[in-house]
Amino acid sequence: MATPLSHPQRRPPLLRQAIKIRRRRVRDLQDPLAQTAQELEPPSHHLSPEERALLYEEALYTVLHRLGQPEPSHVREASELLQYLQEAFHMEPEEHQQMLQQVQKLEKPVFCLKATVKQAKGILGKDVSGFSDPYCLLGIEQGVGVQGGSPGSRHRQKAVVKHTIPEEQTHRTQVIAQTLNPVWEETFILEFEDISNSSFHLDMWDMDTVESVRQKLGELTDLHGLRRIFKEARKDKGQDDFLGNVVVRLQDLRCREDQWYPLEPCTETYPDRGQCHLQFQLIHKRRAPAASRSQPSYTVHLHLLQQLVSHEVTRHQAGSTSWDGSLSPQAATILFLHATQKDLSDFHQSLAQWLAYSRLYQSLEFPSSCLLHPITSIEYQWIQGRLKGEQLEELTASFSKLLAYGLSLLRKFRSVFPLSVPDSPARLQSLLRVLVQMCKMKAFRELCPDSAPLPRLVTETLRTGTVEWFHLKQQHHQPMVQGMLEAGKALLSLVQDIIGDLHQCQHTWNKIFQNTLKVDLFSMAFLELQWLVAKRVQDHTAVVAGSPVSPEMGESLFQLYVSLKELCQLGPGPAERDGVLALDGFHRWFRPAIPSWLQKTYSVALARVQRAVQMDELVPLSELTKHSTSAVDLSTCFAQISHTARQLDWPDPEEAFMITVKFVEDTCRLALVYCSLIKARARELSAGQKDQGQAANMLCVVVNDMEQLRLVIGKLPTQLAWEALEQRVGAVLEQGQLQNTLHAQLQGALAGLGHEIRTGVRTLAEQLEVGIAKHIQKLVGVKESVLPEDAILPLMKFLEVKLCYLNTNLVQENFSSLLTLLWTHTLTVLMEVAASQRSCPLASSRLKIALQNLEICFYAEGCGLPPAALHTDTFQALQRDLELQAASSRELIQKYFCSRIQQQAETASEELGAVTVKASYRTSEQKLRVELLSASSLLPLDSNGSSDPFVQLTLEPRHEFPELAPRETQKHKKDLHPLFDETFEFLVPAEPCQRDGACLLLTVLDHDTLGADDLEGEAFLPLRSVPGLTGTEEPGEVPQTRLPLTYPALNGDPILQLLESRKGDREAQVFVRLRRQRAKQASQHAPRPGQ
Repeated sequence: MATPLSHPQRRPPLLRQAIKIRRRRVRDLQDPLAQTAQELEPPSHHLSPEERALLYEEALYTVLHRLGQPEPSHVREASELLQYLQEAFHMEPEEHQQMLQQVQKLEKPVFCLKATVKQAKGILGKDVSGFSDPYCLLGIEQGVGVQGGSPGSRHRQKAVVKHTIPEEQTHRTQVIAQTLNPVWEETFILEFEDISNSSFHLDMWDMDTVESVRQKLGELTDLHGLRRIFKEARKDKGQDDFLGNVVVRLQDLRCREDQWYPLEPCTETYPDRGQCHLQFQLIHKRRAPAASRSQPSYTVHLHLLQQLVSHEVTRHQAGSTSWDGSLSPQAATILFLHATQKDLSDFHQSLAQWLAYSRLYQSLEFPSSCLLHPITSIEYQWIQGRLKGEQLEELTASFSKLLAYGLSLLRKFRSVFPLSVPDSPARLQSLLRVLVQMCKMKAFRELCPDSAPLPRLVTETLRTGTVEWFHLKQQHHQPMVQGMLEAGKALLSLVQDIIGDLHQCQHTWNKIFQNTLKVDLFSMAFLELQWLVAKRVQDHTAVVAGSPVSPEMGESLFQLYVSLKELCQLGPGPAERDGVLALDGFHRWFRPAIPSWLQKTYSVALARVQRAVQMDELVPLSELTKHSTSAVDLSTCFAQISHTARQLDWPDPEEAFMITVKFVEDTCRLALVYCSLIKARARELSAGQKDQGQAANMLCVVVNDMEQLRLVIGKLPTQLAWEALEQRVGAVLEQGQLQNTLHAQLQGALAGLGHEIRTGVRTLAEQLEVGIAKHIQKLVGVKESVLPEDAILPLMKFLEVKLCYLNTNLVQENFSSLLTLLWTHTLTVLMEVAASQRSCPLASSRLKIALQNLEICFYAEGCGLPPAALHTDTFQALQRDLELQAASSRELIQKYFCSRIQQQAETASEELGAVTVKASYRTSEQKLRVELLSASSLLPLDSNGSSDPFVQLTLEPRHEFPELAPRETQKHKKDLHPLFDETFEFLVPAEPCQRDGACLLLTVLDHDTLGADDLEGEAFLPLRSVPGLTGTEEPGEVPQTRLPLTYPALNGDPILQLLESRKGDREAQVFVRLRRQRAKQASQHAPRPGQ
């Protein structure tokens, strides 16, 4: 019998009952925190044999009486589902067959179609107003076996319900007035016997009431309405209009359908008649299994779900995989069929899923994320009145038990979610999300109103769990043998485990708790653990301080001190704390152990240095690394001392300064000890060596090792953080005390190392200096026929071999020092040899070329000495001397006139007087024209206080102008300001006039009748500056040139001295004799210029 189902209604009696149950439950929950602290027994998900048999019968019955087409993702074959049930219930084949036969004999259920008429849209408007008053007639036509595609079937579908279904089996919806889009939301249960020959029929009609013509005219809106009036006038009064129908064969339906169906016409007049939204569900009534008859449908479905999920989890575990929460197609099909056949609502299915999963989660291993879906579904559909009292009580218990179980897992999260398992953080985060979502549910807040806020519960749970974890770790590290040393090692291991745990909390766990619950796990764990650690460390150090600290105990205390420093660094800074930490000032507990630590550091370093030197063969490590193994070991040793100092980092400023002084003193002492040991090692290895080259190799390595040590020592201020120490001790030490102490120690050590390095480099340089001197001496004795470039080859080859060898075996700093010594020595030898060869231009030329090549050799394309180190004063003086000594006599004469022209240009004083000239050169005539205009301010050289001046004009140097004789002006009597106004022309080519040193020499003389003429002064006019000489155009207006008179040098010119030494050169001697005469004349007159 079909009965209509109305919308869910409120049931006040049941609601009052639920409220009473909730209040009784609240009274039972005395203290949620106390409950979470207990170890709850997880609820059992196993069934008794009798319950299992009843549930198996229910599952088999569900499969055997399956209705409808399968879902796309579901299993089609019943045999496959039966096989799965046999495995899920662990049934033996005989037992399975026996149960299957029993179920097959059971009475079939009453098959029903649960049809819900939801709404329609776009239907025809049959009334004058353009709307309709639609209602539906529906029912099931049985015994129709005509094929769906035949003409008879189509004719049958056109027939209306009242003509095909008996009236007592026909059902009717409400009438929705004046609409084209009616909404009904009415559900009907329609029974049928055979799904294969049954069809669902629905007719939609427009309710037609009897109205007067005046009423209809009042509703008239357009011409279509008028046409409807005429049409209705032809039909019977009160006859309803047909709007369309829907016919669906039941065998074409799936267990659940939710679709829009087009309304079919009886005729082809109006093919588009709109759509109707229908929901179908194929359900059972009066099921024969005992479980269905004795238990509520919800309870049976819960047990079936629990059994299948348990099987899914255990099956994955047997295959060494974890269940991801996805049901197999077989399980999903069976549960879907059972829920559909039992007509369970989505809400009750979600509730059953929650109860089953929450219970299984407490005993089986599967992802907690499986609980999120039922939580969301329950929250979305929650209405407390929809549940019976027993269901409310069961849901409340599930909330409380899962919360307590979740908190118990959080209390032991370090072992339950170890980081050694990759997915542990994700599993913990999933559990927290489940607890958060559960506690946010309206159902949870209504059923568990007295539960404390979840963040507070979790914080207290984590605090309790942290203390328990500490005690477990302490017990784990308890030494087997009782003793202070063993106790210290156990305490150290405990502190290191705590540091590791805090690192995990800081970098992994805290983010999860902070993001999910705003709970600061790290801060809470740090505060709890540091208090527990402080108590045990203080007790241990107090006992140790009562007796002398042994080296082993000192090492144990140092490691403990370093670990505590690391632990404190994890905590908040002083500005971020709420109060004082128990570990503040912990360094004071270790003060008695400081002398032991410092002595141990030095002793270990000294032993390591001695061992490193004893094993050193004084061979470079590689081509690029030119020091030996002991230097590497020493660098590592000093780095370890610096590391120890940084580890110690003593908080008290004054004591930290004294500790640093001790570290620096020990490091400097080790450096000097190493120098002594490595030199002794070199002597030991070279004692039996006949090859001097091998001894030189060892000496190079020793020098390199010392240089490496010097570099390492120089890094002490950075490695020991002197700058930071100076800022810390500024308030407790006198100004400059740190500078006077630490820096003085460092500079003393560096000075000692520098002396040792210089001594070694000097020894290497001395071995080369003898060879360099010999080759330079041989250079000047080579035959004159040998070219200078060939003469210096032996010297350059010698240096190339030796310097390449030393460059290969010395580090750059020592090689540069060696080059500096050799360069200084080479310049000294060259100076001595050059002084002995002043009169030999050939030898000087060779020395000059040698100097040039030696400069290139020692510069080595930027890899040797820099230019500043090469171009010393000695080098520049030697270069000048050799430049002169290597020049020919004519080149020297030319240089002499260049120097006099330079002197003329630099002279501004006219103390000796001046001459004024105009000079020009006519290229077309190759004539130099000189107009000597006047002289002025001449010195009175005669006894009468005046002079008889005249000017001698010569073109110098004479070897450039051999054909041109000197010219003279007229002699002027007793005139210190003579006006000559004379012109002289010299027929001379332009080329010699443009050379360096070419000049017009104007010699002003005082004519003496009885003796030699006296010198008034000399002026030099450079010919290359004469107008017309450098261009092709003839000179125009020639400017006057005023030239101050000058004297030759009184102390002797070096060029003249060099020319004078060339006794066999007549031209040189004539030139020197003339210049000496002029100098002698100049020396007879006073005052001197500048005096």
